[in-house]
Amino acid sequence: MAMRASPRPFRRIGSAGAAALAAGGAGGAGGAEWRGRPAPLQDETLGVASVPSQWRSVQGICGETKSCQTAGVATAEASVQARTHANAQVQTEAPEEPATVAPVSQYDTLRLAAFLRRVEAMVTRELNNNWQSHAFDGYEVNWMEQQQTVSCLHTLVYPLAQGQGLHVTGISWNATGSVLACAYGRLDDGDWSTLKSYVCTWNLDRQGLNPQQPSVVVEVPSAVMCLAFHPTQPSHIAGGLYSGEVLVWDTSRPEDPLLWRTGLTDDTHTDPVYQVLWLPEPRHSHRFQVLSVATDGRVLLWRGSGAGQLWLSKGFALAVQQLPRSTKLKKPPRGETEVGVTSVAFSSFDSSLFVLGTEGGFPLKCSLAAEAAALTRMPSSVPLRAPVQFTFSPHGGPVYSVSCSPFHRNLFLSAGTDGHVHLYSMLQAQPLTSLQLSHKYLFAVRWSPVRPLVFAAASGEGDIQLFDLQKSSQKPTISITQTQDGSPVYCLEFNSQQTQLLAAGDAKGTVKVWQLSTAFTEQGPREAEDLDQLEAEIAT
Repeated sequence: MAMRASPRPFRRIGSAGAAALAAGGAGGAGGAEWRGRPAPLQDETLGVASVPSQWRSVQGICGETKSCQTAGVATAEASVQARTHANAQVQTEAPEEPATVAPVSQYDTLRLAAFLRRVEAMVTRELNNNWQSHAFDGYEVNWMEQQQTVSCLHTLVYPLAQGQGLHVTGISWNATGSVLACAYGRLDDGDWSTLKSYVCTWNLDRQGLNPQQPSVVVEVPSAVMCLAFHPTQPSHIAGGLYSGEVLVWDTSRPEDPLLWRTGLTDDTHTDPVYQVLWLPEPRHSHRFQVLSVATDGRVLLWRGSGAGQLWLSKGFALAVQQLPRSTKLKKPPRGETEVGVTSVAFSSFDSSLFVLGTEGGFPLKCSLAAEAAALTRMPSSVPLRAPVQFTFSPHGGPVYSVSCSPFHRNLFLSAGTDGHVHLYSMLQAQPLTSLQLSHKYLFAVRWSPVRPLVFAAASGEGDIQLFDLQKSSQKPTISITQTQDGSPVYCLEFNSQQTQLLAAGDAKGTVKVWQLSTAFTEQGPREAEDLDQLEAEIAT
């Protein structure tokens, strides 16, 4: 800053004097010299002196750092979803150029008229011929090419039954077509009357199906030889045992499934039961009875009661003496007169008409309306009738299976230990045709429930033969290998609800569910008429 002259005289001391002044101050040597030399008073202009400020630096050293934080900010998320939505697309197309139409004047109308006059008579003649022709009467165009294929959909086993060496002796589909039941027993030589066995069911429509863990397992004290689901009650199963008993189970009661049983009475079969069926009562179609057949020669009808007992309501017995004389039978050994029954099938057109397969190899035409008393000494609580009306020409061995056509009143199939399938008409003794399908036994034969010309047979060589008589009446359309080692296939059943399914059980204790292609499940045009024509052609 600038300073002016003061009353006291000042002297410019220069840098050295300033230094001495700074070092010694007023009391030093320089101070004495200054006081001894007074100077006259005069104005003097001095240079500018600057003193740097230390306040900012001191304030910076002593400063404090502070901060300010606001309270937490609350946030929320919200979404809006419309109740309905729609996608819309707009796609433009390149505008088409309008077709250029030639002016009428450019057509040669005279030549066109001449051509039409020239061909008119010929076109009219051909149209009249086509209209009067019957070449394509009844013909329906099928643009879909059918593939005759079969694939394995499921392989079902119960390891505990397999471990005991049990066979699958019978299978049945329930009323809904979604549950498959199988019976475990033995069909080879041996005394299996005391062998514990099983009835198992699988629900094929259930998610997470375990092919080695049945939905229901029922333990049975004797080998089960056959079984059949109730026609309308999806959980009721009837079964026939090696001991001769007939039982009915309710699989909806897993803790106590046994519903009815015949017990060991005089009415009970004395031989193994080889087939059971459910039949509607004559006056109450919503009520059903159980029919059983056995090799003791009896056909018995059972009615369930609330006490858990099956009571005999009607019975039939087959005696050699009452068979038609044309039947050639060997002399009964040891005075036995009963004819052993191995299988049964009922007509789809007459509820009282049924066919029996026998140990002697001949099928028998029978009636529930028979009134003649049976010539037998077997004890029974009801009178036993003689049901046989007609005897057909025999197989070369026992008949293990019979099946009546669902589409024809008179036709039925039989399969026997001679390896043949016979196609019979109810109206004649000789078979219409005989097909050798195996060099071993045939254990089962079944008509398709949806194709009039299709049937299947199970052989002792481990395969299933599918026949389509529309394709060939002499050889199978396809052969399915059920067992790799050639073990016998004992039973098979079509599914009448899910018609693409066919189940078969074998001596390995395995049930396989086969899926059929549409060629075996979709009925062709005029197929029922073709079955009538086939019968007429074979019969002549």
